[in-house]
Amino acid sequence: MSRAPHRRTTALAALLLAVAALLWALPGSGGPRRAAGCTGRRIASWSVDSRQTAAFTRYGNDNTRTDDWTGGDGTHSVRLPDGRTLWLFSDTFLDRIQPPPNPQGRHSRWRTADHGTPYLRHNSLVVTSRSGRPERTLTGGTPTAPGPYFPDPPGGGWRWPVQARVEPRTPGAAERVVRVLLWRRTPGTGPWIFGMPYGTEVATLSLPGLHLERIDETVGPDATADPGRRVLYGAAAVRAGRWTYVYGADDPPSVPASRAYLARVPVGRLADRGSWRFWDGTHWQPRAGRAAPVLRDGGRRGVGSAFTVVRDGGGSSRAWVLFTMDTGGGGTAGMRTLTSYWACAPEGPWHGPNGRITPPRPPAPDPQYVVAYNPQAHPGPTTDGTLQLSYDINWLGPPGVPADPHVNGDVDLYRPRFLLVTMADAAP
Repeated sequence: MSRAPHRRTTALAALLLAVAALLWALPGSGGPRRAAGCTGRRIASWSVDSRQTAAFTRYGNDNTRTDDWTGGDGTHSVRLPDGRTLWLFSDTFLDRIQPPPNPQGRHSRWRTADHGTPYLRHNSLVVTSRSGRPERTLTGGTPTAPGPYFPDPPGGGWRWPVQARVEPRTPGAAERVVRVLLWRRTPGTGPWIFGMPYGTEVATLSLPGLHLERIDETVGPDATADPGRRVLYGAAAVRAGRWTYVYGADDPPSVPASRAYLARVPVGRLADRGSWRFWDGTHWQPRAGRAAPVLRDGGRRGVGSAFTVVRDGGGSSRAWVLFTMDTGGGGTAGMRTLTSYWACAPEGPWHGPNGRITPPRPPAPDPQYVVAYNPQAHPGPTTDGTLQLSYDINWLGPPGVPADPHVNGDVDLYRPRFLLVTMADAAP
C-alpha cells in the first residue's frame, strides 16, 4: 500500500507533462511550432537559368516603349491566381537602351533618356504571362513623368517592395487580394547611404487588376528609437497552416552582417497591425520591440539584409531553408557568394552554413566592383523539386564614386540573373 501514492503521483506527473507537451505544440500556444522531425538540407548543385535571365534581358532591351523596365534590383515575385507572375522591383531604371558600342567604346548596351539623364524610380512592378514572358510594367506618376508604383511617403523617403502574398481579403473570404510588404526608408547620413530604416508597411492590390487600394503601417519606428536596431520585415514570407511567417532583418551600421527576426500573422491579416506577433526567443507576443533574433550577426551565423526562406524536402516534415549572402565567409564573400541554413521550425534553431554558390557576374573592366547580392526564391517553372533563385548585380565602387555612369554605361550591371538549385539531405 505504501507504493500506491507514488504510483498515483507518477501517473499524474506523466499526465501533466503530456498535456504541457500538447499545449506547447498547438499553433495558437505561446510555444514554438515544432515539426515532428525533418531532414536537414544543403546545396547539392546548381546551374545557370539562362532562360529566365534571357527573358528579362529581351524585355529590358526592347525599345517599343521607353516608360517600362530596363533594369532594377530587389527582385521578388508572387504567382497570381490566373497563372501570371507579378515581379516586384526596388530601384528601377526605365528609358531607352542603345546598341553597342557604349560611349567608352566597350561592346555593351547602354541606357539613355529622351530628355536628360536616366534616373531611378524607387520601385516598379512587372507582370509576366503564364509562360513567363514579361509583358508590361506598372509605375505611378503620369504617362509623361512615370514615378514609383508605391508612391514616396509624405515628408521624404521611399518605399521598397519585398515579399508579396495572395491571401483572402479577410480570413475565410472568397475574394483574394495581393498583399505586398514594403520597406519604408528615409534619407540617411553616415553609414546609411542607401537610406535609414523607418518601418514596415503592407500594400493591398486588387485582383485581377492590380490596382493599389491602400497602404497600412504594420511595424512603425516606435518599436525602437535606434535606427540600427529597427527591423524591416518582409525579407521572406512563408505560409504554413493558418499562419504567414514573415522574416525581417535589422541594419546595424557597424557590422557587415544583419540579424534575422521572425513574426507571424494569421492568413488574411497581413495588413492588420494588431494581428502581428513577434518571436521573442520563447513566445509569440505583440510588442515588436521585444523581438529576439533567430539568426545572429557575426561569425558564421549572420545574414544579409535581404535573404529568402522556403520549405524544402519531402512529406509533412519539410525543412525550412534560408538562403543568404555568405556574410560569415570572410573577405568579399558577403557580396560574392551565397550559402544556406536549415531548421525544422520557422524560428530555428538554424544549422549551417551548408554549401556555397559563387554565381557568375557579367564581365567588366573593373570586376572587383561588380557585386552579387539579394538571393531570392521564386515560384519557377520546374516540377522536379529544383529551386529557382535570382540574385541581383550592381556596381559598387570606392566611396564617393557614383554608380550611375557604370550601370547606365553597361545595362547588364543592374539586372537580375537566375539560377536553378538542387538541394540534398544534409549530414546531421
